[in-house]
Amino acid sequence: MADMLTGPVPQAPDAVPEFPMPRAARCPFDPPPALKELQERAPLSKVRLWDGSEPWLVTRHADQRALLGDPRISADTDTPGYPPKAEGEGTDTKFGFIMLDDPEHARLRRMVTAPFAIKKVEALRPTVQKIVDGLVDDLLAGPKPVDLVEAFALPIPSLVICELLGVPYDDHAFFQDNTRTMVHRDATPEQRAAASREIAVYLGGLIGKRLADPQDDLLSSIAGRVRAGEIDHQQATEMALLLLFAGHETTANMIALGTLALLRNPDQLALLRDTDDPGLVVSAVEELLRYLNITHLGRRRAVTEDIEIAGQVLKAGDGVIMANEIANRDPEVFPDPDRLDLTRDARRHVAFSFGVHQCLGQPLARMELQVVYGTLYRRIPDLRLAGAFEDVRFKHDAFIYGVHSLPVTW
Repeated sequence: MADMLTGPVPQAPDAVPEFPMPRAARCPFDPPPALKELQERAPLSKVRLWDGSEPWLVTRHADQRALLGDPRISADTDTPGYPPKAEGEGTDTKFGFIMLDDPEHARLRRMVTAPFAIKKVEALRPTVQKIVDGLVDDLLAGPKPVDLVEAFALPIPSLVICELLGVPYDDHAFFQDNTRTMVHRDATPEQRAAASREIAVYLGGLIGKRLADPQDDLLSSIAGRVRAGEIDHQQATEMALLLLFAGHETTANMIALGTLALLRNPDQLALLRDTDDPGLVVSAVEELLRYLNITHLGRRRAVTEDIEIAGQVLKAGDGVIMANEIANRDPEVFPDPDRLDLTRDARRHVAFSFGVHQCLGQPLARMELQVVYGTLYRRIPDLRLAGAFEDVRFKHDAFIYGVHSLPVTW
């Protein structure tokens, strides 16, 4: 854009905007308008968090990828300057290896990489297809209207990750209730810590059982690392907690939010519903991952050595927030970025981050979404909202964005 500045936005102390920023009520799929304004004005600007700290906010796609790939940026919450998401964050169980830096991050991550390799994930596709078809059968046989979140979006990733990890699906209500508390912005630090401990104790018990009686599942593989002395029981528990949480909470929200976005864009829904081309389904998943965003508090990092970027020097000890939802709407990378276009090549999105910390489970999430988006609308072609769009409750109160419920009929 010709009118863009080349340096950071000049800001008076009392003009530093609060972060996170509110979305526009009439545009719940779009990033906050204030983020768009910052992206248009300058690459970097300061924002103020709940604790009064003022990290740098990075809004452009190229700058985010550059920083996410830079070893001078730390993902460790204990690094000076790391911007906390909420009061009390980091006081209890760490969220596994994603909150560590290399080489320890790489060492731990390699222990659970194999099950998420593309070939392994593709071998699960028939299982996921069977799960999706069975849930659609239940929808068609049951009463209408129905909440698509509870009856469809939540069970799919929960069933899949329970199968992969070896967690009894009968316990899904327990871990779903606790993870909701963990990501609720209005929960107290004590409530979030208690919910985290509840799941940690539960998973620690399962790992203990696998130590005594190994099975053919990922928990047994993790337990085997404990037996070999490569990790301790706490690290194994944190690893299992990360995989359980990430394996169901994010994908479930994406299924429901993506369905709602398609219902609001009937021309794009028709393309997906009527296609026999698996390539279009793949493209649709990438575009929906770009267009929507369920991690709307940004990717947070701390600077360990001075870095010059976009005309600004980030100093060691500075906090940095990469607002990924606005990077995925960068017009320099995605022309007409606010339009949902399932035929667009959206593969450069940063929904799964970038660099060494990019999402380990992205092949599994992509495959699940491909099966869902390629099945649901084809089998229920007249799927529609059961009420007014204005009545849908969005998760503005959670760290993971989505909808609380989605009443649909056909």
